[in-house]
Amino acid sequence: MNKMIENLEELEVGYDVPAAIGMDESEIQTPCLVLDLDALERNITKMGDYAKTHGMRHRVHGKMHKSVDVAKLQERLGGSVGVCCQKVSEAEVFARGGIADILVSNQVRDPAKIERLARLPRYGARTIVCVDDLKNVADLSEAAEKHNGQIECLVEIDCGAGRCGVSNSQDVVSIAQAIDRSPGLRFTGIQAYQGAMQHIDGYDERKAKIDTAVAMVKEAVAALEEAGLKAELVTGGGTGSYYFETDSGVYNELQCGSYAFMDADYGRILDKQGHRIDQGEWENALFILTSVMSHAKPDKAICDAGLKAQSVDSGLPFVFGRKDVEYIKCSDEHGVISDPEGVLEINEKLRLVPGHCDPTCNVHDWYVGVRNGKVETLWPVSARGKAY
Repeated sequence: MNKMIENLEELEVGYDVPAAIGMDESEIQTPCLVLDLDALERNITKMGDYAKTHGMRHRVHGKMHKSVDVAKLQERLGGSVGVCCQKVSEAEVFARGGIADILVSNQVRDPAKIERLARLPRYGARTIVCVDDLKNVADLSEAAEKHNGQIECLVEIDCGAGRCGVSNSQDVVSIAQAIDRSPGLRFTGIQAYQGAMQHIDGYDERKAKIDTAVAMVKEAVAALEEAGLKAELVTGGGTGSYYFETDSGVYNELQCGSYAFMDADYGRILDKQGHRIDQGEWENALFILTSVMSHAKPDKAICDAGLKAQSVDSGLPFVFGRKDVEYIKCSDEHGVISDPEGVLEINEKLRLVPGHCDPTCNVHDWYVGVRNGKVETLWPVSARGKAY
């Protein structure tokens, strides 16, 4: 289901797709992903307005939704400048789908992947990649020259996540200088995304982490300027920290992703006033729609959304809009819902807010867009499975 769909009417509900346009929400085949289009559009518009008001570029994180359609909605309603992806094949889906500014916010080292990266400009896409090793520069340059294109490069700083990236300004300058003198490449700036702190619940704890990151970035920018190089882009920031990067005085691009859909894990983090961010700052727009399939036990209902319909690495989903029932356990094909009063009925549908939206979206083929109880649109999860 990674190709563009030309004629939805040819697809069979229940086999190819979970729903048809115009169908009532109660008729949708479950389990599947449902998008509340009103909430989604409000989230996208709100982030777009924020970025514009604060003079920030916003590059949306394509790995969250893996959808060309959602990315284009983010461009249209939110003024996003493009997407960032984690894998070359994922980036290629967005390039082929018409997204014109793409950052692979990761290292690309395999020769075959570098070849594909170097071909992305053929689709009209500005192509940017992260680098944290001098040895990578020559390979990228050779591929860019071979395909008569340009690859822009960001030096990645490890600003606390403990994954990829260099740890000192000297290395930033050395890699940037190598990029600057390499044919087919262009030094564009710095990647500094503090992913590990995005899900820390406390506002002050998150701020302390980003303060350390900002200090590292400022030092690197100053060292680059002393060496005669300018960081055109300083990019990073996510749903749990974007206001910190905005106020830093050094970042000029955000990479927020989950704000558009929201999930249970992000919803738990607190804003400056101590409020959960899914209770005012952002709305839940993504749901796993599930159906009750058994109620043989009087105090438990069994639904059809188990492990194969979601990722539980960040915890179990919660039942949206309900206080009387609770999703408590799951196996491959079953979800167990505590129903102490026995209120749920067979075939009753429930909306679940997944624990972690990114890997949950990646196990589905379709988004079913719903407005006012009716299916308005079907969008393929365009880059599903593009993990290489």
